[in-house]
Parts: sequence; structure tokens; C-alpha cells
Amino acid sequence: MNAQLALGLGLTALGLVGYVVGVETAYPGRSFAVTAVMVGVTLAAIGRSAGPEESP
Repeated sequence: MNAQLALGLGLTALGLVGYVVGVETAYPGRSFAVTAVMVGVTLAAIGRSAGPEESP
């Protein structure tokens, strides 16, 4: 598993947890949870699309 895919999956999971917690409890910065999900999905898609010949 390459680094972009792992980072994307981790960021997506963290963003989803932050979103669920933000629905239950208001806290400063909870809007960043949605941003984390969007960036995480993007990184996961980029990491998944890179073939083995493109990986360093």
C-alpha cells in the first residue's frame, strides 16, 4: 500500500469521526471535518490510481 492511499484512508476515517462527533457536540473547528473527508477521499483516489510502475 502506498503512502498516499494510506494517508487518504486515515484522513477520511479521522474526518468521519470528527463529523459524527460534531453532529453530537459543537466544538471549534468542526467544519474542518468535512474538509478532511474531501481531502482524504482525493488522496485515496490518487493513491489508488497510481500504478506500480509510477510508484517511487
